[in-house]
Amino acid sequence: MILTGNQIAKQVKNGKITISPFENSQVNPNSYNVELGDYLKVYCDDVLDSKKPLKTKIIQIPDDGIVLQPNKIYLGFTKEVVGSNYFVPTLTGRSSSGRLGLFVQITADLVDIGFKGNLTFQLHAVQPLKIYKGMKIGQVMFWKPMGKIKLYDGKYQNSKGPQESKVWQDFKKGESK
Repeated sequence: MILTGNQIAKQVKNGKITISPFENSQVNPNSYNVELGDYLKVYCDDVLDSKKPLKTKIIQIPDDGIVLQPNKIYLGFTKEVVGSNYFVPTLTGRSSSGRLGLFVQITADLVDIGFKGNLTFQLHAVQPLKIYKGMKIGQVMFWKPMGKIKLYDGKYQNSKGPQESKVWQDFKKGESK
């Protein structure tokens, strides 16, 4: 069951959902608009190896915006800290962003219950596109879970800023010492 905007605001007030900072003007009928943080991360290598830690560089978003280029993945983040131990958040792009050819979440829209931190956007533009820090770029929805809850305690917990892939750590778990 998805929460309505009124329920999202109520649960933030009750402390069962974290959205910080929270603005009533960003509440939608069944979601909350989130804003883009002030910098992006990009991978340094042309070929990304999923078995190795990847080098990234930070690109500050100037006040007059930055142009995203096609065929590149940019990691952005929500200005807001988001999370809940009671509801399951999902993150998606806004239709306004999609109409510009901007993919905000390529494959990873589910946020585990118990996660708390900045959410990472996987930004991809189908043509050159200028974006701005603080723009309302995505939306978070909250879902009521069924069954016993096991809170997230994984490698991205308490994220600050955009997080590069840590999938390489999954390979280490299966290797013997």
